[in-house]
Amino acid sequence: MAKRQSRRIEPTFGGPVEGEDESGLSVSEDDRVIPSSRRRRESPPRRPVERRGRAEERAEPKARRTKTRKRRGLFGGFGRMIYWGFVLAIWAGIAAAGVLVYYGAQMPSSTTWAIPDRPPNVKIVSVDGKLLANRGMTGGEAVGLHEMSPYIPQAVMAIEDRRFYSHFGFDPLGLARALVGNITSGRMAQGGSTLTQQLAKNLFLKPDRTLERKVQEVLLALWLEQKHTKDQILEMYLNRVYFGSGAYGVEAASRRYFGKSARDVTLAEAALLAGLLKAPSRLSPARDPKAAEARAQLVLAAMRDEKMITDKELTAAMSAPATRAAAYWTGSEHYVADRVMEELPGLIGEVRSDIVVDTTIDLTLQSLAEKSIRRLIEENGKKLDVSQGALVSIDNSGAVRAMVGGYDYANSQFDRASEARRQPGSTFKPFVYLAALEQGRTPDSVRNDAPIKIGNWTPSNYNGKYYGRVTLATALAKSLNSVAAQLAMEVGPEAVIEVARRMGIESQMQANASLALGTSEVTPLELTAAYVPFANGGYRPEVHFIQRVTTASGEVLYENTGGNTPRVIRPEIVGMMNAMMAGAVEVGTARKAAFNWPSAGKTGTSQNSRDAWFVGYTANLTTGVWFGNDDGKPMKKVTGGALPAQAWHEFMVAAHEGVPVAALPGSWTSTPQDERGDTDMPVAGNGVPAPTDQVLEDAARAIDAADRDSGFVPMPRGPTTSSIGRPVPPADVGGPAVRRQGSILDVILGN
Repeated sequence: MAKRQSRRIEPTFGGPVEGEDESGLSVSEDDRVIPSSRRRRESPPRRPVERRGRAEERAEPKARRTKTRKRRGLFGGFGRMIYWGFVLAIWAGIAAAGVLVYYGAQMPSSTTWAIPDRPPNVKIVSVDGKLLANRGMTGGEAVGLHEMSPYIPQAVMAIEDRRFYSHFGFDPLGLARALVGNITSGRMAQGGSTLTQQLAKNLFLKPDRTLERKVQEVLLALWLEQKHTKDQILEMYLNRVYFGSGAYGVEAASRRYFGKSARDVTLAEAALLAGLLKAPSRLSPARDPKAAEARAQLVLAAMRDEKMITDKELTAAMSAPATRAAAYWTGSEHYVADRVMEELPGLIGEVRSDIVVDTTIDLTLQSLAEKSIRRLIEENGKKLDVSQGALVSIDNSGAVRAMVGGYDYANSQFDRASEARRQPGSTFKPFVYLAALEQGRTPDSVRNDAPIKIGNWTPSNYNGKYYGRVTLATALAKSLNSVAAQLAMEVGPEAVIEVARRMGIESQMQANASLALGTSEVTPLELTAAYVPFANGGYRPEVHFIQRVTTASGEVLYENTGGNTPRVIRPEIVGMMNAMMAGAVEVGTARKAAFNWPSAGKTGTSQNSRDAWFVGYTANLTTGVWFGNDDGKPMKKVTGGALPAQAWHEFMVAAHEGVPVAALPGSWTSTPQDERGDTDMPVAGNGVPAPTDQVLEDAARAIDAADRDSGFVPMPRGPTTSSIGRPVPPADVGGPAVRRQGSILDVILGN
């Protein structure tokens, strides 16, 4: 039997193999555990109806899966943003901490930090305790938060730091808000610093715009918040921050702009103060009132938004008139304050803490003096070409009761009362007559009022009129230049200078013939002080402005106790001088000054009416008045008997209201002419006959030669200076009259 060849049958996974029937061994696609890639690609529909059902079944989860993927993609991106933002914030925090540590390490240890003392304030008050001025770095005293107007802290917080009472010294929300606002506006329109940060900067740091300074500011602010309460921080801030125009602190600013204490500030005024903090110099109402007012309106709106004020209060405040402040401190009392500050170091040394200076100034009299000077210049300035005036009033103890140094302190702080040296004119003549009386002459002594010539100098009377033989009393009352020049020649210029020094004139004086007519310059303060001995009976007191200096707690640092007041005029001479100078007010050149008190004084007018004076006194007060121009420009025939006498009259009438009338010290009775005998003849003193005309001519030539040798030229009005002469010890005049030696006339007369 033939062997049958076997054939291997290979398993297939597709359709039937060629040459093989369907009953052969095969594996279908359905029998596979893992479908082939071919089927995945082709997916032949062997059972069309059944396969469609399965496709639909598979399509539904696929759609769900697609939506899930999309949803997962959206939330996944947001999550990634949160994640990376969180990571970035961590790194930013680490970097910020590193910066804080780096710059903080360069600062001193916090255990050494301390609030620096506020610069000391000098509170200057009148004799009755009223405020004249504040001086010092701040320009105002510290005011407690509970003392100042409640509108001030509210306005400051509304515009500068609305979250002040809720943040911890550094306000991230406020900083973010400022950052967004600056980005939106495209400029640095807002700041993110809190009030605590601003205080830290003002107390400890320089105003540098650096990262280091900003970091240190934050650290110091955090320290301040730990060491002090919110109220304490706000109070320190308000008492130290700069408000423009030289005012530091709310008290100084309130005085500067409104002329009142911070205790009395209104809502509108508080809004203006708060508005200044953004740009104190630019927004100052002394510089730009409109800008200051516009900024104040923003502050008021912010206060309303924060519910600090009602709509009614807002409307009332916005309708208030705009505040206009002078470009500088105004009020004549500031001339006194400046003088006080000059004298303080010599009395108490360096000012190291807040002090109170009690002055001798009567604020009522000060105001009266200022009003009189200003009114007369306002009414006559253009008509008479006069632009400045000064007034000084001193009582018998030497206490200055009023001092006006010029027309307007805001426009010019130069003190014409104590610093400006001007030619006194005939107001210097009383010292010539005093020297003559001390050498034996009397008010009844007679001189010939006629033209005279002293070398190349020919003194003439003001109106060119001469009276012939007149008594010294008449000559002084009528201010006759000829007689004054003769007396100066008789007693000698050195004797006149000695008398003037003894009375209180400290400025340099030229020992020449023209001295009698007031060509040597003096200040109104020293000239007025030199008349005080006439008013108090012959004593020269120490002229002073400061009565007492105390600390804020009441400790006395200095007190004026009066001290020794030397006699500089003998009583009988005082009576003679007062009798003669009373004539100037009663019948002489100062008749416009007369009022219902016994008074005396002397007018004076320098060459071409450059200076016009009247210095007069009662038994109560001695007051000197000057009018003129700073540049020495002549006035239009203004004399001492005009504007100065009027101002003196207005001031003295008001100053003596309600004061009991008192007579001038001393007495003297004139001898009737028919009973005088030879006493009506001129005498040179101690019974020596007066020199003849020939002797006077010889003396004139000798004086002229001496003047030429010394380089003397009759003095025009010199420039205004501010130098102060050296005081000269008072002479002892308690003994008998002694004729002065050493003058040219002494040599000629052989005495």
